[in-house]
Amino acid sequence: MSDVLLPIAIATPLVAATLPLALGLKYEDAGWSVAAVATTALAGLAAGIGLEVARGGTLSHALGTYEPPIGIELVADELSVAVLVLVAAVSLATLAFARVAGPRGNSFYSGYLLLVGGLTGLVLTGDLFNMFVFLEIVGISTYALIAADRSGASAYASLKYLVVGTVGASLYLLGVGYAFLATGTLNMLDMQVQILEQASYADPLIRASYALIVAGLGLKIAVFPIHAWQPDAYQRAPDAVTTIVAALVSTASAYALIRVSYTVFTVDFLAANDAITTVMLIVAGASILAGSALAAMQSDLKRMFAYSSVAQFGMIVAAVALANETALLGGIVHLVGHGLLKFGLFLGIGLLALGYGARELDDLASAARSAPYTGGAVALLGLGLVGIPPSIGFLGKWYIGVGAVESSLGGGGPAGIGIAVVIFISTLFTLSYVARVIERFYFAGVGVPGGHGDDDHSDGHDDDDRGDGHAAEVAADGGHESATGDGGPLTPVEGAARSRFVPDRVPPASLAILILTAFATVGLGFAGYALFEWFDPFLTEVFA
Repeated sequence: MSDVLLPIAIATPLVAATLPLALGLKYEDAGWSVAAVATTALAGLAAGIGLEVARGGTLSHALGTYEPPIGIELVADELSVAVLVLVAAVSLATLAFARVAGPRGNSFYSGYLLLVGGLTGLVLTGDLFNMFVFLEIVGISTYALIAADRSGASAYASLKYLVVGTVGASLYLLGVGYAFLATGTLNMLDMQVQILEQASYADPLIRASYALIVAGLGLKIAVFPIHAWQPDAYQRAPDAVTTIVAALVSTASAYALIRVSYTVFTVDFLAANDAITTVMLIVAGASILAGSALAAMQSDLKRMFAYSSVAQFGMIVAAVALANETALLGGIVHLVGHGLLKFGLFLGIGLLALGYGARELDDLASAARSAPYTGGAVALLGLGLVGIPPSIGFLGKWYIGVGAVESSLGGGGPAGIGIAVVIFISTLFTLSYVARVIERFYFAGVGVPGGHGDDDHSDGHDDDDRGDGHAAEVAADGGHESATGDGGPLTPVEGAARSRFVPDRVPPASLAILILTAFATVGLGFAGYALFEWFDPFLTEVFA
C-alpha cells in the first residue's frame, strides 16, 4: 500500500490550496498556517516515498480502477524522488521567508500551494498528457505569483511570461499529439515500447513530436534565445516568489525534458537522430555563453543570477543531447544542485534587500561587515555556482564536461569537445561576476569616513536609530533606498529584524535556512560516489 503515497503527495497541496480562500471568509491570516502544514506534510511524504524507492526500487500507482496504459499512472524512481525532495524542501523553507517578506494574504498562499501541487504532479506523473496538465498548473500559478505585489512592472513581467509560457505549452501539447497519433498511447513506458514496435526512430511523426516537445520545454526552461521572459520575471516578482520560482519552475521543466528524452524516446532515438541532437547542442552552447556573458554585464543582483540560470540550464540541455551516461549523470546532479544553489542565492539576495535595502551590486559595500553570516553564505553559494570544489556545482559541471569529452573520443564528433570548452569559458564568466559580488562584500567601502561594520558603535546608537533623527529612507516603490549611495558600508533599514545572537539584521529563521543551504551545497560536493550510487539504477535502465 506504500504506492498510495504518490497520489496523496499530489493531492495534499492541491486540496490545501482551497483552504486559505475558504477559511479567509472568517480568518484573514489563515493562509500561511495552512501552507506551512501542507508543505510540512509534503516533506514527510517525500521522505517516505524516497525510503520506499531506496528499499524496493521504482514505485508506481494506477489511479482509479484502470490499469496503465489505459489509466493514469503515477511513478517514482530515483530521478523523480531527487526532484520531489527538492520541491518539498524548497517550498517549505521559502515559507519562513515569505512570512516576513510577503506577499501576504490568503489568495497568495492558495496560489503558492497550487504551484507546489503542480510541481509535485509534474515530477510524479507517468503520463505525457497529465504532464501537460501539471505544466499548465505550474504556469498559471506562477503567472499569478509573479504579479502578486500588483505593481505595473511585475504585471508586465507576468504578462510576458504568460505569452511565452502559453506558446511553450502549446508546442509541447502539439508534440504529444503527434506522438499519440504515431503510437496510440500516452503512458510514457508504453509509448517507449510502441515507438520501437509500431513506429521507428526515423518516423517523421516521431521526429516532429520530439522536436516540438523540446521546443516547448525549451521555452519553459528559458534557454537562449527564447529566454527573454526569465530576467524580467525574476527581477520584478516579489522576493519570496523569485526564491521558489528560480529554484523550482525551470528545474521542473528541465526534469520533464530529461524524463521525456530518456524514458519515452530513449537514448537510441537520440543516437539515431544526429540532426536533432546537433541543434540541441548548438542551442545549449549558445545559451551557456550568452547567459554567462549577459550575467556578467548586470548590476541588479536578481537580474544577474537570472541570466546565470540561462547558462546553467544550457548545460543541462547539453547533457541531455550528448546522450552519454556520464554527461546525463552530470545533468541530473546539476539539475538538483542548481535548484539548491539558486534557492540559497535568491534567499540571500532577498534577505539583504529586506534587512538593508540592497538590490544593486553597488549597494553591497562591505556587506560582510554589517551582515557577516548572510554575506558569507551568499559568497559560499556563489563559489558553488562557479564550480569551485567541493560543491555540488562542481560535481555537475565536472560530470557534464567529462561526458562531453567521452562523447567526442567515442566517435561523437567535435561537438562534445566544443561543449567542454564552452563550459570552461562560462565558468570564467561566472567567476567574474561572482568575484564582483564577493569584492563588494569584503573590500568595497573599507576606510570610508564614518563607516560602520555592525550595530554596536562608540556613540551607543543603533544604525537605524542614530541620534541625528535620520533613518533609512523608504523608496517610492515601497522598497528602501540604499544607505550606501555615498560609498559607505551597508546599513540596515528602519525596522530591520534584530537578533542578539548574530549581527545580521535579517530574520533569524530565514538566516538559519540560508546557512544550512550553503553548507548542504558543500556537503553534497563530497557525496559524488553516493549520488552516483543513488542514480545508478535509473542510468542503468536508460543505457541498458
